[in-house]
Amino acid sequence: MKLHFIGIGGTGMGAVAGLCKEAGHEVRGSDEELYPPMSDQLRALAIPVASGFGAQNLDWSPDRVVVGNVCSAQHPEVVAAQALGLALTSFPALLEELFLATRHSVVIAGTHGKTTTTSLLAETLLDAGRDPSFLVGGVPLRHGRGYRQGAGAHFVVEGDEYDSAFFDKGSKFFHYLPRTAVLTSVEFDHADIFASLDAVRAAFERFIALIPADGRLLVCASSAEALRVGARAGCTVETYAAGARARGERAPDWHAKVVAATSSRTTFDVSRSGAPVGRFQVGLVGEHNVENALAAVAVAIGLGLSVDEAQRGLARFQGVKRRQEVCGVAAGVTVIDDYAHHPTAVRETITALRTAHPRGRLVCLYEPRSATSRRNTFQAEFVDAFAAADEVVIARLHAPEKIPAAERFEPEQLAADLRARGTPARMIREIDDIVGFVVERVQPGDCVVVFSSGGFGNVHRKLLFALGDPILPATSADMKRVRQVLVATALPVHDLGDDRAGDLLCVADETGVVGCVAVELHGEAAILRSLAVLPECRGRGFGWMLADAAVTRARALGARRVYLFTDSASDFFAEKFGFRAVERALVDVPVAQSAHFREAGRGSVTMKLEL
Repeated sequence: MKLHFIGIGGTGMGAVAGLCKEAGHEVRGSDEELYPPMSDQLRALAIPVASGFGAQNLDWSPDRVVVGNVCSAQHPEVVAAQALGLALTSFPALLEELFLATRHSVVIAGTHGKTTTTSLLAETLLDAGRDPSFLVGGVPLRHGRGYRQGAGAHFVVEGDEYDSAFFDKGSKFFHYLPRTAVLTSVEFDHADIFASLDAVRAAFERFIALIPADGRLLVCASSAEALRVGARAGCTVETYAAGARARGERAPDWHAKVVAATSSRTTFDVSRSGAPVGRFQVGLVGEHNVENALAAVAVAIGLGLSVDEAQRGLARFQGVKRRQEVCGVAAGVTVIDDYAHHPTAVRETITALRTAHPRGRLVCLYEPRSATSRRNTFQAEFVDAFAAADEVVIARLHAPEKIPAAERFEPEQLAADLRARGTPARMIREIDDIVGFVVERVQPGDCVVVFSSGGFGNVHRKLLFALGDPILPATSADMKRVRQVLVATALPVHDLGDDRAGDLLCVADETGVVGCVAVELHGEAAILRSLAVLPECRGRGFGWMLADAAVTRARALGARRVYLFTDSASDFFAEKFGFRAVERALVDVPVAQSAHFREAGRGSVTMKLEL
């Protein structure tokens, strides 16, 4: 089938386009601007994308024109398609038709936590060898893209309550044929399409009515509205909650109790109907994320995974882009990106980060950008959400002209209300001025979290470079420079293609990338490798910074020990980090089976650090 996607650069549109391409369909699209990661994904898939919209983009006579929900009936390509008699569809309807009708559809729905929970479950099934398909409204860091075409029986899909297209105003998840479903929460959101909480509730009630009588629904017991909706289901219903968050008259069926937490990982015990299930660990922080992980555990076990398989899958989860994602560290300041744009999500994220970074200050940058956050619907609620921060900077309203004046959110008012509550806050209009203000205010140990549903003028990267010499996760665009650094230091580059960017951290100055290090995860162990700094940049502490960041990353990934193989730096790693020399025969089996171990050779010193 020939498929044309209008607005192919959107997260959902691009992901479904990728699924269709991999399923053998001929796919093209159009958009005004493309940004990473979707631009990189579409390029890698060799999907032609027209720059700008126009009737000429349909000259190839597609069988279907897939219309995004941002397109109106007056969109030039919609008008042209109708004039040509081309069939219009939405991506949820196309997903139902081409992929879901023949699979066990597992739908993760709710106001909050959908993306994280969907990613957790999908990767747990994948790790257990079930070969699932999935569609996520984000990018799981371990997988590198938000979709997968598998041969297994399960299709895990993030169930969005937003509408499907101008000709289909029903919620996307009405198309998703749920057999197993999760309801994470129900709150008022999307004020541009829902008139009230009653309307939101009605959409979720219609969704759960789609679950067959022999299906299964997991409902988060910390959301009173979710419990209310779940009570109307006609299938098997189980509840779940973490800590003392459960509401309602009875204890949740599935319960999680946190037993340990670090700045990047949480360990928790799971019980079912009071009986112990097992101890789990996940690379997320905050009780709301423990509930997301608990939902994934409950669904995975219900789908036939063993406890061991669920434990292993959760432990290897690396997170999702823009969900408490660490963008980098510079001058001892950690910069985090988070998609939260609803007051409940903002409050939960701040609470989690406060626990994860207890010693430094927590500075929040907020861009009111989504259709709901640009309205004054939650003007007062955002004051409560941000009050726990040490300092807040609010940017100007994105595209205010699209919101009626009487309905607009007031950034200045939020700043004033926060100051009245005792939280330092101000509204700063320009991105460069925000960066300059924050650079003067932060100190080593502080954490800056950026809240926005959009790009926020790339404030994350600008802030890191303004602080100086940032250590950043590598991107595919960095890999050419990374290979140049490795060549300059006589280290091998043959196994570091663009697809390996996810293993690498880089340090950069005003000239670009000047050093790198790779962290490979092999079961419960990690390998620190490819540590290199340009010769002309040595003596500036970059090697120590990279090695320290690599050990921190290995710990965040859940590794219990780190190995490295060195010809000349054993004293450095022993003195600075506590590595100890060990016999090659004693390394973990997955490490011994790795290509890097074999290439290191017996002449190098094998070193190990217990975490």
